[in-house]
Amino acid sequence: MRELPRQLTVDQLAELFEGRTRFVARLAEVEDPIGRARQMARELDEDERLEALNAHPAIGARTGLSARSAAEQGEDADPKVLAELARLNREYEERFGFRFVVLVNRRPKAEILEVLRERIRRSREEELMTAVEELVAIAEDRWRRF
Repeated sequence: MRELPRQLTVDQLAELFEGRTRFVARLAEVEDPIGRARQMARELDEDERLEALNAHPAIGARTGLSARSAAEQGEDADPKVLAELARLNREYEERFGFRFVVLVNRRPKAEILEVLRERIRRSREEELMTAVEELVAIAEDRWRRF
């Protein structure tokens, strides 16, 4: 197992977290930012959480994806699944006020669709915490593959 650097640059963290957010800026100031990200994410205020979540591209989007996101989401392009993902993503964002974020880990979009259907039934508070946890899980997964 490789040794992790004690600090990462804003650019490195922005790639892992999909954007230069206030959360990323804070992480760049600490030692072991990946190791501390989960705890620091729990300490964010709501505006900072929303900013970090909304920096992520929508699942199933065809544009606005980073190369890393496009690779993670794969080529699974069943038009019916993509249309349903787009519809539920809109419904989710209208209901909660932030983007649906989930660790895809190369799972088929049809499987992610089921996750989205389940999570859209949650309370806003529960879903906000879940989404932030998923945001960190994505960054951790990306870091392991970096």
